[in-house]
Amino acid sequence: MRENAKKELEQLVQRRPELQVCSEALAQATELLAEVYRRGGKLLCCGNGGSAADAAHIVGELMKSFCLPRPVTADEKSALLAASAKNGPMLAANLHRALPAISLAGEISLSTAFANDAIPQLTFAQQVFGLGNAGDALLAISTSGNSENCIYAAETAKAKGMQVIALTGAKESALSAIADVTVKAPETETYRIQECHLPLYHALCLALEAEFFAKDAE
Repeated sequence: MRENAKKELEQLVQRRPELQVCSEALAQATELLAEVYRRGGKLLCCGNGGSAADAAHIVGELMKSFCLPRPVTADEKSALLAASAKNGPMLAANLHRALPAISLAGEISLSTAFANDAIPQLTFAQQVFGLGNAGDALLAISTSGNSENCIYAAETAKAKGMQVIALTGAKESALSAIADVTVKAPETETYRIQECHLPLYHALCLALEAEFFAKDAE
């Protein structure tokens, strides 16, 4: 991991000392996802309720500039200019490089159709089965670590040859037994766990951005 990425994780502990207990697992999750992205893979995210909103939030930080500029590369600029003499310059000047990520909680038509036609608890698993490939990763967010639909998604991800990261509360859980890395917020009450999750995944996204888009990463 590059020094700029390590600094982002260190700064989290400076801001939120109570999250020191998560630092090793968070570093492991960052390394895992960095390797997924180096190989050209993508991240799928899932969760329920507030955790569904967190999944969408993570995708928003990864798919566009977060705190660092992410200008297109010279080759990408050339391709955009070649594709459109009229709009190419505007596209090249304004598009951001991305770390590919998809929220499985956002596909309302698919989720409701599958829930109606098949088994509702398998809507995340179905999307993992359809979208996931070996070398991709799944981030399953569950404050209890025992959300049934997230467990099915994680099991399907493992069957597809994907890596699994779980973001949970402090207790051991079904997800922590499946995941390659579990980041356990040091709380047991749902809203307190969620209050920890945001700074944890912000640090994860900041570290990944620094890994791939800081000047020393060019």
